[in-house]
Amino acid sequence: MFQGKVAVVTGGAKGIGKAIVQAFERAGAKVCVIDLLDNGYYVGDIAEQEVMEAFVRKVIAEYGHIDYLIHNAMPLMKGLDDCTYEEFNYALRVGVTAPFYLTKLFAPYLAAGAAIVNISSSRDRMSQPQTESYTAAKGGISALTHALAVSLAGKARVNAISPGWIDTEQQTYTGADALQQPVGRVGKPLDIAQLVLYLCSDQAGFITGENICVDGGMTRQMIYHNDFGWTLQC
Repeated sequence: MFQGKVAVVTGGAKGIGKAIVQAFERAGAKVCVIDLLDNGYYVGDIAEQEVMEAFVRKVIAEYGHIDYLIHNAMPLMKGLDDCTYEEFNYALRVGVTAPFYLTKLFAPYLAAGAAIVNISSSRDRMSQPQTESYTAAKGGISALTHALAVSLAGKARVNAISPGWIDTEQQTYTGADALQQPVGRVGKPLDIAQLVLYLCSDQAGFITGENICVDGGMTRQMIYHNDFGWTLQC
């Protein structure tokens, strides 16, 4: 299905991003990664305009086009008490500005049937204390998704995925940690990667502008004191 296709993945060196890269590669796609961490393709900070422009030049020089663009790079998570002005803006540059600008740069080179998938978060609709920079960035990319879907109508489908609790450290969670998700477990990076590939496939050809929450039902389950092993601590 993806043989010979070209996918771009930001933040693809570890965690969910790495699972997405591996899934595309297993399906036969060529994958271009940009990450702050070593990844074998391009190391750089997408918060910087010059870095994004150089990365796009490299991809287009090598392939001439792209088929799929996956915005996955993780913004900084800091909160109201200790997040500086510069740090908050940095989080937005990684989480919102870069997806916008990379899409703009790659837009002339999108192949027929192209798809874009933005990795948001269930934090676009719920929060923990002291997470403002990350939450704001994820809220921004969720809204950016439907705006891009309209602007790129007929050129590319654009959708978002909002993961819930995804274990990127290969741990085993039981008890309350597992049971707060109605499916009875914590998510895995492959849960997200499989949906990314589906949204990029022709099978999802009638889906655009959507934000799909993949959280095992966690945001749908109300938990009160003494439910599912949880006890309120005052």
